[in-house]
Amino acid sequence: MNYTAGMEKAMHGAHNMGYAEYSRRLDTRLQVEQKRQREFEESRKMIEQVDRQLHR
Repeated sequence: MNYTAGMEKAMHGAHNMGYAEYSRRLDTRLQVEQKRQREFEESRKMIEQVDRQLHR
């Protein structure tokens, strides 16, 4: 996969590392993916709360 400068910048902003380090180290990749999963689950919970408040 070819990575653009924007993708590299976003990776640095979100995870303080570039794609080269991300792809090279398994432990780092696992940490990033666990963080992404936690953030996804937190966002789903917030969406559910907003939906409940809107549909009262």
